[in-house]
Amino acid sequence: MKSSVLFICLAALSLSACNQTKKENQQVVASDSSDHTTMTADTTHTSQNSLDWPGKYEATIPCADCEGIKTNITLKNDNTFSIVSEYINKNTKVEDSGKVMWHDNGSVVHLTGKETNMKLKVGENKLIGLDQDGKEIEGPNAHLYVYNKVEGEK
Repeated sequence: MKSSVLFICLAALSLSACNQTKKENQQVVASDSSDHTTMTADTTHTSQNSLDWPGKYEATIPCADCEGIKTNITLKNDNTFSIVSEYINKNTKVEDSGKVMWHDNGSVVHLTGKETNMKLKVGENKLIGLDQDGKEIEGPNAHLYVYNKVEGEK
C-alpha cells in the first residue's frame, strides 16, 4: 500500500513538472538509473525561420459602409509585401506595397507602406489580424480577420 501511494505521488510530481513553462535556454536533465544526459530546450525556431510564410493570403474583412473588403496580401522572401483591397459593391480598389518588418519574437510582422500600417501574427498557412496594440482581434467577427494562404511565393 505504501509503495503504491509513493508511486502515485512520484507520478503526480513528474506530470506537474512537465507543465511548467520552459524559459529561453533552460536546460532539461533527463536521467535513468544508469545514465545522465543534459539537453537544451529549442528556443530558436520562430514563424519567421520555421514556416513557409512567403506567398499570397486572402480574407474578406468587415466594412462599415459596404459588404466587405476583399483583401489579398502577398508576402515576399525579400521582406517586402503588396496588398490589394477591393471594396465590394463600391468599385473602389486600393493597392499598396512596402516593407515587412519582423518583431523580435519572430512571429509578428508589421506591414508599412504609403497606405498600409498593419500588424499580423504569422501562423501555419495563415495570417491573423492584430489591433494596433499587437493583440489578436477578439469578438464574434474575429474569424473574419484571418487571412488564409492561397498560394506560395513563385
